[in-house]
Amino acid sequence: MKRLLGTEGELGKMLGLDKDWALRAIKARGNYGEIFATNIGEGTPSNIARGLNAQWYDGGLVFSPPFR
Repeated sequence: MKRLLGTEGELGKMLGLDKDWALRAIKARGNYGEIFATNIGEGTPSNIARGLNAQWYDGGLVFSPPFR
């Protein structure tokens, strides 16, 4: 998490970005679940349930391997 948010290591540099690129993106739009819920999730006109787009521990397929 620290590498992703730019407080440790050089993940951003390895991707050709500055160190706090992910932090700015999350602050601007939220995490994946928040973006999904806001734009196409239940409670929107599209009314789509997360289903397979849910986290793996909620029965979906979304899984992020560790960043190393």
